[in-house]
Amino acid sequence: MPITVQLDVMLARRKVKSRDLAEFVGITEANMSLLKQGKVKGVRFETLEKICEYLQCQPGDLLVYAPDGEPPPG
Repeated sequence: MPITVQLDVMLARRKVKSRDLAEFVGITEANMSLLKQGKVKGVRFETLEKICEYLQCQPGDLLVYAPDGEPPPG
């Protein structure tokens, strides 16, 4: 899929546990895990907004476009 989720990278940079982020956002740890793995079909803007608020980042820090067959940049 051309859009990859790099939430795990941002969590590591910010030294944040996904459990703490899930609690702040108001989603289950299981759903946070699926989101980190990129195994979701979509994400609500409200959820994305809360994630960015907690991690103090931009949506583009979490979602990266890489055409099929190319590695994500960075």
